[in-house]
Amino acid sequence: MKHSHPHGLIHDLRAIALSRRGMLRLLGGAAVVPIIGGCTSSNGGEVDAGTGDAAAGSGACATIPQETGGPYPGDGTNGVNALTTSGIVRSDIRPSFGTASGVADGVVLQVTLTIVDVAAGCAPLSGRAVYIWHCDRSGNYSLYSPAVASENYLRGVQVTDASGQVTFTTVYPGCYSGRWPHIHFEIYPTLASATTGANAIRTSQLAMPSTASDPVYASTGYASSATNLSHITLASDNVFSDGAALETPEISGSVAAGYALALAVGV
Repeated sequence: MKHSHPHGLIHDLRAIALSRRGMLRLLGGAAVVPIIGGCTSSNGGEVDAGTGDAAAGSGACATIPQETGGPYPGDGTNGVNALTTSGIVRSDIRPSFGTASGVADGVVLQVTLTIVDVAAGCAPLSGRAVYIWHCDRSGNYSLYSPAVASENYLRGVQVTDASGQVTFTTVYPGCYSGRWPHIHFEIYPTLASATTGANAIRTSQLAMPSTASDPVYASTGYASSATNLSHITLASDNVFSDGAALETPEISGSVAAGYALALAVGV
């Protein structure tokens, strides 16, 4: 199939070594968590996204599926390495850092991940480094896509606290042709080891819920995403087609106030 943009189905087509469908049959169930409220909106206000404590949730305690990091990880496994750039450790990943100065526009999104130990009954894991990255509202990846190759925004690392949590402030990712909207992430045993993707102990993706994508893509700046989303489903996505229950976060909020999502990630 021929695509008219620089991404298309080339994204994330690298082979997935682990059969996710087989894993889901063995482990089953979803581990999701409630939303953490009170994130900061782009105008300095507070996002009213509900309250609650992030935990393993009521679903089965299961390991999140291993997924491809895609062709634009920025972790040194495919060209540039943002992980070795001073400033990568941060909570707000909307601005570029280092010598870059751009800021990603879009509907504000708070991402809370709780990293848990499946072998220990989903006890929270503190001290783990989490690297997340995703495309901007136009479907471009910083450091790679020609339009934003000089930027490094929408990439960041944080270390889990005593509750196993990290929280990032970002913008809602766009939808480009051939892929369901998503966020990439890698988990590292320590911050010191988070210098190359080769050290990651788990690489996976978040499947953005359509309940939020639909209104976001109807808002200013996301026109191409609305068109692309109309041509893709979870069932036809090359990553999520074999099941996304363990990778679909809970989400609440609105376009005006911003959104907050949360997921318990079993490793």
